Amino acid sequence: MQASETDTFWQYDNQYWLGKLNSSANGLSQINANQAYLQAEHIVKMKSVFRKDFTLLVGQFKSPLMLLLIGAVILSAFVGDTSDVFIILFIVISTSLLSFFQERNAGRIVDKLQSIIALQCTVIRDGKETNIIASKVVAGDLIILKAGDLLPADCLIIEANELHANEASLTGESYPAAKEAGILDENTELTKRTNSLWQGTSIVSGTAKAIVINTGAHTIFSTITKNANATVETKFEKGIKDFGFFLMKITLVLSLFILIINLLYHKNVMESALFALALAVGMAPELLPAITTIAMSAGAKRMLAKKVIVKKLTSIQNLGEVNLLCTDKTGTITEGTIKVIATMDGLGSCSEFVKEIAFWNASFQTGYSNPMDDALKELVIDSKITAVKTGEIPYDFIRKRLSISIHTQNDNLLISKGAFSQIISICSSVRLNDGSIANLEVHSAAIEKNYEQYGIDGLRAIGICYKSTNGGSISKEDENTMIFAGFILLEDPIKTGIVEAIEK
Repeated sequence: MQASETDTFWQYDNQYWLGKLNSSANGLSQINANQAYLQAEHIVKMKSVFRKDFTLLVGQFKSPLMLLLIGAVILSAFVGDTSDVFIILFIVISTSLLSFFQERNAGRIVDKLQSIIALQCTVIRDGKETNIIASKVVAGDLIILKAGDLLPADCLIIEANELHANEASLTGESYPAAKEAGILDENTELTKRTNSLWQGTSIVSGTAKAIVINTGAHTIFSTITKNANATVETKFEKGIKDFGFFLMKITLVLSLFILIINLLYHKNVMESALFALALAVGMAPELLPAITTIAMSAGAKRMLAKKVIVKKLTSIQNLGEVNLLCTDKTGTITEGTIKVIATMDGLGSCSEFVKEIAFWNASFQTGYSNPMDDALKELVIDSKITAVKTGEIPYDFIRKRLSISIHTQNDNLLISKGAFSQIISICSSVRLNDGSIANLEVHSAAIEKNYEQYGIDGLRAIGICYKSTNGGSISKEDENTMIFAGFILLEDPIKTGIVEAIEK
């Protein structure tokens, strides 16, 4: 296959690529997928591990202070001071190796943690949907996408349903881009390639099936980020570097000054040079790198006991200078598990009806899997009504709601749940606690007040509404003149000890 074909893959249809990549409607066979993965992985991984370790080791000798000590070793050897050579060389090597092994081990632990939380994706192999680590996706895989998914590779869309993707990481455009299957001209610019999906972007709404074309270093995202991996110098490293340059300048100036003075007083040239060199060696702070490395290693050990991994020793000093710490809430200061606290009607009374339709909405949805729907599926409803799903309008980050149509023995219902502002905007009526229906305008102030109070109480409140339908197919245009049913109140409990830790 010519490289130019994959560089402009959007100009071909999906049948062309299915044939080229030995794939089919049933996806790749597991055997072919494993072979393709092993061939690519063996070459890339073996090189990257050695190169990473070698670069890290060489980096330990780059600071001016270490260069000054290495210079002192050379000068001591020239002067003939064997004891200084071995002492300084031992300090340089031991300090560098201590720092190297600390940073390498920390880096490997981080790599293991990243592999545990590695991005997952759904692909079709041998005709079956299976979840795999995103890094194991290969060209020819058929990938199933839904709202919230991150793209692991550059793909060509085979089929799509109300698909929108966030391509801000590539184009800078924050507004989601509409996507659909099709064929485009070879020279179509990036922002207009509506039949393609790119690594590093995410699905905002809708669902899709796509065939993987480019992976790894061959993707557009990898090409853009290839030169964006510059190492950021910490404040401590800058201070040590500046101090090292300062010592080098002072040492050079004083050595030259002493040499010139001795020569002016007609001292022996060789003796004067050796004296100046000995002075330069004596001014080198042999123990400073060892002291800083040992001190920071001790700090890294104490932080490890607190379950904090220090990947770079010099970052400890930066951490010590932090006076404002911003932290994520979900899963960091909270347990990261959503719990349904209550289901209320619009006027603040507990409602079994809201619980029932919320359970149906969450149970029948097939789009973006999330903790909120998982919590709603765990609800126990006391109802003899049997519901059958008849349609779905997937959640998206523009509408901020999910709609499900169901058929029961008594009625056909369209049930929508989502952000309160988006739900209340499509409602014209409200269901009261006694089951009667009233005009929304009469009770809108009370509903808004309840919503605000739930937020003050630390609860997340989402709205839910419904209406009767004729039982036919549904679309976004049907989301109007709904009946506001009430609120679903959710909570992510705070972890034990967090309040005390913040107070400290």
